[in-house]
Amino acid sequence: MRYLLDTDHLSILQRQAGQDYNRLSRRMANHPLSDFTVSTVTFHEQMLGIHAYINRARNLNDVVRGYEMMARLVSDFKVLPLVSFDTDAAMTFAQLKAQRIQLAKMDARIAAIALCRGLILLTRNHRDFGKVSGLMIEDWTV
Repeated sequence: MRYLLDTDHLSILQRQAGQDYNRLSRRMANHPLSDFTVSTVTFHEQMLGIHAYINRARNLNDVVRGYEMMARLVSDFKVLPLVSFDTDAAMTFAQLKAQRIQLAKMDARIAAIALCRGLILLTRNHRDFGKVSGLMIEDWTV
């Protein structure tokens, strides 16, 4: 594994449409699939979004759609290896918190996973992740 897909890059792949998707998928095609991974934090973020969608559903069709989205999400996460927020990531996360970097909790967890494993984070969010010293970030949608 060399690259950790941030939630934004994974979402672009899941949509399978648009110029961002075309640029990202073209770049990824130059690498073996084994070079890429996604995090349990990204799974958590996406599952929270689906959970909120289901809870806001105003009719049974929306509930069904929400559970279909959930099933698709589980299928999507079978394609790439899943890297966990483990003890090493938790220790790195604690170090980031001690530095008082203004970063959302989930983003800090994703950054910690990438840092402790030496992975390059693929993200469009340079504004936030750029605050993390030593974190390698690239945007493959440009």
